[in-house]
Amino acid sequence: MDAILKRSHELKQALVDFVLDAEGELAQALETYAAEQSRRGSKDSTQQDFIVDSFIAEGKVANLTPLELFINSHPDLLESDRHLLKNWHHSCIGLFAIINTFPDGFELMNWLTDKRYIVKPNNHQTLQEISHLKAGEILLTRIFPITDNYWMFSSPYTIMGKLGKPKLAVAIGNFKENYKNNLYSDAPELLEEAWQSVAIYHQQFVDFFDSDEITLSGYELNKKIGEFQEIITEQRLAAAGIDTSKSLIEMAEEAGVGEEEIKAAVKEVGAESQVVSQIFNSNSGKSKMVMPKVDLPAELKKAEQVTALSHPRWGQMFLPTYSQIQAILSAEDWQSVKGAEKLIRYYLEDKSINAFIWHRLAQKFPTQLEKVLQTYLQRPDFNLANDLDAVLQSFHKPIEPELPEIASVPIHLHNLFQEAVAEVNKTKPKSKTQKKPAKGFR
Repeated sequence: MDAILKRSHELKQALVDFVLDAEGELAQALETYAAEQSRRGSKDSTQQDFIVDSFIAEGKVANLTPLELFINSHPDLLESDRHLLKNWHHSCIGLFAIINTFPDGFELMNWLTDKRYIVKPNNHQTLQEISHLKAGEILLTRIFPITDNYWMFSSPYTIMGKLGKPKLAVAIGNFKENYKNNLYSDAPELLEEAWQSVAIYHQQFVDFFDSDEITLSGYELNKKIGEFQEIITEQRLAAAGIDTSKSLIEMAEEAGVGEEEIKAAVKEVGAESQVVSQIFNSNSGKSKMVMPKVDLPAELKKAEQVTALSHPRWGQMFLPTYSQIQAILSAEDWQSVKGAEKLIRYYLEDKSINAFIWHRLAQKFPTQLEKVLQTYLQRPDFNLANDLDAVLQSFHKPIEPELPEIASVPIHLHNLFQEAVAEVNKTKPKSKTQKKPAKGFR
């Protein structure tokens, strides 16, 4: 084993001990970070190890990271050690597929970003534990850079085995939910494009509806959203130089896709939309991302009223209770409104009601909302301007937006999801009530 790998193992263990044995601000910062992260995923020992590793690389104590605190508290470190430790800020967690195996490590591909790495264990025990792994198996782990040519496994890892497309799509969905801040951690260009897509979609929403807020029946809203997305699709195809007046066959021929390939693709996915997506992707060449399709859940399609809200960072929200919450905040005696307390509790506790929605209500009904929360929270001294964010955080609501569902996703993930849905549908018995497959990566 390389001397630098052995030294990496020693430094990593010393770093973990430094963090776990710490007192004061560092210990408090770890406790706060762990509490927040534990709400996202499981609480087994592997998850706890993931949290410590993530805290080491990403945590903050005042303006310093644990890595910086460790380096500052060990002035006797060699310059080579300092360089190695500083590079660990660039570690990344992901779902990695084994592409190739070597006597001392693996070639891995991060499924979230399609990036490849040579990764080696930094101790003989780990090497022995994972030596039986084969190409095609999936690992959930964090990797740390060692040199310009290879990386090392962090101590915790989860072996997920070989996964078919449906199970892999589910695993990626779970990763997306549990590690939102690490979704494209090794591909900042994809993250930037995803955020830009949210802002663009918001502007398109405002242009189409003449507002960032619209309330309609669920049926009408779903119909309008469908019309809106058709226009967006036409604009994207036109921007890619595709003539939407031509048939699919004509477009495919111009794109150099043969009839047999079209038939095979249609048969594989069971929908023409995937072929259009492939043609679009092959022609545009400008973007590595594709926009997911928005479709209202069945229960919202049947709702009497649904309010759609749009924001350039928070994305789109669909609320069947927004008119009700506004009625409560407009009433002279809010407690006399039937179901008022239950709805206030729902808005505080349900994760679908984000900080943006609360701030929107605070802007529209500042005096009334303050009084409502003073009574509901039993805090007569509650001040809306000063205390709202702290209350929202106490109910586990992020104050800053996380990448919303409407954000564009990498094309390879979109295609994986489409193929996974097609495989699942092949195994289902056909029926008249069978739902159409969902579009895009969720």
